[in-house]
Amino acid sequence: MCGIVAYAGHQEAYPILIEGLKRLEYRGYDSAGVALLSDDDQLNIHKTKGKVSDLEAYARPRNVSGHIGIAHTRWATHGEPNQVNAHPHCSQSGNIALIHNGIIENYLSLRKELEKRGYSFRSETDTEVLTNLIEDVQKTENVTLFDAVRIALNQVVGAYAIVVIEKGHPDQLIAARKGSPLVIGIGRNEYYIASDATPIVGRTQKVVYLDDEQVACVKLGEELHIKTIDNVEAEAYVQKLQMSLDSIEKSGFDHFMLKEIYEQPDIVRDTMRGRLLPEQGIVKLGGIADYERHLLYADNIIFVACGTSWHASLVGSYLIEALARIRVKVEYASEFRYRDPVITPHDVVIAVSQSGETADTLAAINLAKEKGAVVLGICNVIGSSISRATDAGIYTHAGPEIGVASTKAFSAQVTVMALLALRLAELKNSLTEERRRELVTELNHIPDKIKETLQNSDIVKTIAEKFKDVRNMLYLGRLQNYPVALEGALKLKEISYIHAEGYPAAEMKHGPIALIDKNMPVVFIATNRHTYEKVLSNIHEVKARQGIIIAVVSQNDVEVRKIADYVLEIPESESIYSPLLATVPLQLLAYHIAVMRGCNVDQPRNLAKSVTVE
Repeated sequence: MCGIVAYAGHQEAYPILIEGLKRLEYRGYDSAGVALLSDDDQLNIHKTKGKVSDLEAYARPRNVSGHIGIAHTRWATHGEPNQVNAHPHCSQSGNIALIHNGIIENYLSLRKELEKRGYSFRSETDTEVLTNLIEDVQKTENVTLFDAVRIALNQVVGAYAIVVIEKGHPDQLIAARKGSPLVIGIGRNEYYIASDATPIVGRTQKVVYLDDEQVACVKLGEELHIKTIDNVEAEAYVQKLQMSLDSIEKSGFDHFMLKEIYEQPDIVRDTMRGRLLPEQGIVKLGGIADYERHLLYADNIIFVACGTSWHASLVGSYLIEALARIRVKVEYASEFRYRDPVITPHDVVIAVSQSGETADTLAAINLAKEKGAVVLGICNVIGSSISRATDAGIYTHAGPEIGVASTKAFSAQVTVMALLALRLAELKNSLTEERRRELVTELNHIPDKIKETLQNSDIVKTIAEKFKDVRNMLYLGRLQNYPVALEGALKLKEISYIHAEGYPAAEMKHGPIALIDKNMPVVFIATNRHTYEKVLSNIHEVKARQGIIIAVVSQNDVEVRKIADYVLEIPESESIYSPLLATVPLQLLAYHIAVMRGCNVDQPRNLAKSVTVE
């Protein structure tokens, strides 16, 4: 969740570190800091509560020289957001400084033991404990910093991605990870380290993704040296970075979120490219080709995911059950990992994650593998932890998603679900060939229909003006549009801080209807032909209680328009694909409301893009 950037090389480190922190701001944070080793071997640490811009202002009159340094944006876990608790943290001697993403679960017992040995602590953090533990090991074992980090991490319970810098070693950084991502960029006699690839883009295309329980020694003039914490040599597998500088810039849009909403036609098309073959009426999914029989004959297909990915998985369950007639379950990864789920080797677990680093989803993968299930992944980030931990998988092609509130990643995930459902239907012969071809053809048209939907942004903006000051909203949908209601409500609360809830429309009578009055806006997704009359009845029930109706409808709709106070229109489409269209105006509605309320759309409070801790 926090952001890590480090540099060692021939350039001044500070500008590179600051640029990297700014590229990581989407992850969510409450304080920022840097540690720089000057050419005269002074370790200068500058940190402050607030944004990277606050750090820049704080550091401006101070010494920021040096060709090696580490930098961090913190999302508070242990200790409130303030300057003392901000990273980097320095050891008691002042010789080493450390930045850390993750949580050290046994930090209290480690802290008590270190206090017995004469260490004192300035902060409330688990990170300062780890910093002093490494120094203590270095002194008592009389070892290098590389070995001290490795030995110390054997005493640690929890998750971490760390980078350590040491006085007297102006050419060396030590990095390690477990359960929290870390990538090393290799330049010409210079190295970059970051919690994801965004700070490295444009500087080098050669990267190494550390695996869990690996420690790396980055030393100028030498090859990258990696060991496990158990002192086993590991190979540095160098990959080409699959990211461009344009993909992490706003390209003229006011916010990353708006840019990413407008990227969805291209994202859906890219995700289908080479997989959807409309001329032949078929789907090819090479990434999971070896596991298609497992999917066809599984007792259960179980999706595990969190947040927006859970909503996409719920859409996927409707698609697969409707088209392929295979039983599907959808589980919150955070609950799945703790409730001792019934899983057998005859089940297939599919982990869904935009970042590929979600801690709860990774834990769910490990549990499923322990129970013998085949584990597949749907992920957006090549080389991520989930993509490496699963048996096989399907990459979405959403590109970097910078806005914390996920938009294009949802569309890409749902597109993959549709492709998977069509492929399984083909293998199982659960649809006639004519019907399958119709669905393949229609899916091929979805990008153009999303583009058409986006042309209504000004209409959505006008409606947003009416509701920017409300305190509550309800979102209601049926079947595959129930997850759309959940996702629409989530987007609104994430970025505008308006309380919103999504429900299956028929469940309104079982409680939420008590909330309906003249001050309650209710968003209905009324595009599903199979349940249209039922949703129409629900709309009448709200209208009878003076509720305000905002309806997402298809272009040819007649009846709902007569009743609704406001209408958001999407093109006609097959009902099963309506989530790919109906979600778009709800994303725009949340976006425009948040902007009108003066909210930080790309960096909403308390949220982080990649949730790498429990």
